[in-house]
Amino acid sequence: MTFSSLLQTMVLLGLTCVLPSCAGYKMGADKPAKMAGVTTLAIPVFKNLSLEPRSSVIVTNNVIKRFQMDPTYKITDTKSADAVLKGTIQKFERRQLRGVRTNVLKSRELEIKIWIEYVVEDTKTGAKLMKGTAQGDTSVFLDPNFQLTERQAIDEAARKAAEEILSRVAEGW
Repeated sequence: MTFSSLLQTMVLLGLTCVLPSCAGYKMGADKPAKMAGVTTLAIPVFKNLSLEPRSSVIVTNNVIKRFQMDPTYKITDTKSADAVLKGTIQKFERRQLRGVRTNVLKSRELEIKIWIEYVVEDTKTGAKLMKGTAQGDTSVFLDPNFQLTERQAIDEAARKAAEEILSRVAEGW
């Protein structure tokens, strides 16, 4: 027996001892038990109970984008979906983090928070598979175009809330 064949045999023997320890590992998302049968998901426009106009479309678009980037569920229309993710924007909160030195009533930096309640319902039975509350927040320095800056902050807070919803629905935590 040559040295190279002995070395090959030892490497193969070592791999057969090491590889079975990885047998339980699974690539990809591990869905929550209640969502095991769901492969397609519909996400209609969220309800808006807050006083923030037109925020339901911003929030819904962020949620859809997050779910499209994750391969756990295929996003489709309500008629062909296994389950529907319904959401309600409960409230927005603005808080001044910094004021202008010469006028403390004028904001220089804001914190924006959003609270969303969501429920996942089975389309065939109507049973609630999951429900919960998600929160997103961000801080923003205001520039002279206050409305644009605030809209961008709302988009960022909605993105963070969407990531929380995705984490719970796709991975269970």
